[in-house]
Amino acid sequence: MRRSLHDHTALPPLREKGGSRPFPADEKGFSLIELLVVVAIVGILAIALGFTYEGWMGRYKVEKATKDLYSDLMTARVNAMTRQRMFFVDFPSATSYRIIEDTNDNSASNPGAGDTVLQTFPKTIEYTITWNSGGAIPFDKRGIISNQGTICFTTATDPDYDCIRIFETRINMGKLTTQISAGGVCNAANCVAK
Repeated sequence: MRRSLHDHTALPPLREKGGSRPFPADEKGFSLIELLVVVAIVGILAIALGFTYEGWMGRYKVEKATKDLYSDLMTARVNAMTRQRMFFVDFPSATSYRIIEDTNDNSASNPGAGDTVLQTFPKTIEYTITWNSGGAIPFDKRGIISNQGTICFTTATDPDYDCIRIFETRINMGKLTTQISAGGVCNAANCVAK
């Protein structure tokens, strides 16, 4: 059925004030209260996700530092075997480490006195490194490690990887059962290999 232009039932009634057409009664919309509730929920979720993201980033940074050190230890081992020369990994400060090539072939770590620190070292990280055996980690020409122990990172977060176990013939990443910052000890019993 077609309506004519003069049929007043085609248009909704005019407002009493202002003279413009109001929204039809059956048209849906949001009230101010509904909008405020939605904004409040979105705000709460944003805050909660912000804290989750911050914790995730903290754990990620520790895991990255652990994996980088693990990778550099493996590089030192491979270099010792391929170049048929001793390599050492040492910790000149609580937050740095370096790889040293025994270029004077005296089977001792002497950086600056005949031995060469590899080009991209020392590397500095933002976490305290604990090496429970002390001294350098030596890799002989066969890649065998004579100074065995555990390397731990001191952090307040709870990452998946935050310690490295060093054995004579293998190197394993692990997780501390009790964080160093919570009173844990950097040793083999506290570092569970993963």
